[in-house]
Amino acid sequence: MTMHSGMTHPTTTHPSLSHADSIAANWTDTLLLVGRILFGLIFLMSGFGKLSNIAATTQYFAAQGLTPPAFWAWFGGIYEFVIGVTLIVGVGTRYAAAATFIWVLVATLVAHRYWSSPEAQQRAQQINFMKNLSIMGGALYIFVLGAGRYAVDAMLAKRDS
Repeated sequence: MTMHSGMTHPTTTHPSLSHADSIAANWTDTLLLVGRILFGLIFLMSGFGKLSNIAATTQYFAAQGLTPPAFWAWFGGIYEFVIGVTLIVGVGTRYAAAATFIWVLVATLVAHRYWSSPEAQQRAQQINFMKNLSIMGGALYIFVLGAGRYAVDAMLAKRDS
């Protein structure tokens, strides 16, 4: 096992694959930062998009059968925007990752039921369904790994110790 920044990294068993282990060990905190930024951007942009066109968001939520649709439009926009910010800056990161997982799970079951979509929409809905499964997987990784050293969480932990 290789240790870096308090994290344990399994070493690849085959020597020809060990170069990736050293990259992961040496760049852990930087890669966690880049990953959090990339992961958080989808929520930041989606939330901003919902809030920027709240009428269309409300109409979309009404079409999904959510009532009252205006409440869910505002809630969804604010929720996604805040989740994006918290993931990007790394504050309450594990809570944000858990909230992301739950939010995307519910959104997937509400909005991307490809199996019951009209035939013309099934492929697009299936792609969105699979994309959301990937996002849920990423949220679980962030939940397990945490924010890394370059995050508000790490600064707060240092201050309290």
